[in-house]
Amino acid sequence: MAAFSQLGYDLHTGRRSIDFIGRWRIWYALAGAVMLLAIVLPILRGGFNLGIEFTGGSEFRVTQVSGPDEQTGRDAVESVLQDPESEPRVAIIGGDTVRVQTYQVSEDESKQISAQLADAYGVTADHVSASYIDPSWGSDVSAQAVRGLVIFLLLAGVLMAIYFRTWKMSLAAILSLVHDLIVTAGVYGATGLEVTPAAMIGFLTILGYSLYDTVVVFDKIRENTAGYTEQRRRTFGELVNLAVNQTLIRSINTTVVALLPVGSILFIGAYLLGAGTLRDISLALFIGILVGAYSTIFIAAPTYALLRRGESHIRAHDGEVLAARPVTDEAGAADSDGAVAGSVSEAAETARADAGVGGNVQTDAGDADAGAGAQGSAADGGNGPEAGEIARGR
Repeated sequence: MAAFSQLGYDLHTGRRSIDFIGRWRIWYALAGAVMLLAIVLPILRGGFNLGIEFTGGSEFRVTQVSGPDEQTGRDAVESVLQDPESEPRVAIIGGDTVRVQTYQVSEDESKQISAQLADAYGVTADHVSASYIDPSWGSDVSAQAVRGLVIFLLLAGVLMAIYFRTWKMSLAAILSLVHDLIVTAGVYGATGLEVTPAAMIGFLTILGYSLYDTVVVFDKIRENTAGYTEQRRRTFGELVNLAVNQTLIRSINTTVVALLPVGSILFIGAYLLGAGTLRDISLALFIGILVGAYSTIFIAAPTYALLRRGESHIRAHDGEVLAARPVTDEAGAADSDGAVAGSVSEAAETARADAGVGGNVQTDAGDADAGAGAQGSAADGGNGPEAGEIARGR
């Protein structure tokens, strides 16, 4: 824990630095590959596994089952329907409840299926319940969710543009949110997880978390870049990178703290209580929180830096900063001030600051004595052995 705290301190002060902004091509390539998989894999699987709320159909629940088995329920339903093209969905919920979903069946078929399920699982008829779900309900939920998503993105974009006084921060944040949605939905489609109204609620909820984390990082970026033209130590991109490093540990801690209760709800809802709604919401949140933490650091911040990089005053300032930096040989030897050369990274900048670049402070007493000795030798040069003896006598 002490080492983790020290890492956080070093990242905040600039003694250590991870080049998030300079390696934006790598992050973009990874994000692009993940988004491509999130789109292609669901298509190859035949689309999303939509819940009965979206497709419509009949649902049967058998409670107080000892030793439930999915194949038993499947065989019971197929003995009545005898339709090889439509396989019923059977799931074990909470350890003693079996849920069976089929396409819409008639009333007589529903009674026969209920009787077959009760007989197959060895329970009485009152332990089997049947219900019908109209697909129009799921369609209404989907339409409202899409409408709410569009309104949320528009309002969030406008408010962020007003708060940060630049539309470029707003655009970068919205792009990272779109990334989060695509990847989270892609995980559901690629793995065949069932998409339910509760899962859609989870999708919308993760937008708030991801946006919150992005706003915190962007607020630090705005603080670091305010009046950036008044300093000549770091370029604009390096100031953005410093802000990301300074908030990195906080983002990690916030993500872990958020995942712990969500993971607990997921475990309890899925394995102990068998509550499908809890499981669906918490699963979407769990995936979305992880993706949102990644996108804030690797997508949102580099995107903002790239959007601002082309501005004329930023290009001029960055050119002045880079031109003022010491130039050394290709081997990257130390310059005359004792600074590490051959690098324009944050770590090198901090090393030069610690070594006293641009000032008269010497951090190494030995270097100071050596410099004084060199000056004494230059002053005494040509005075012969007597001068050397006098110097030693002093």
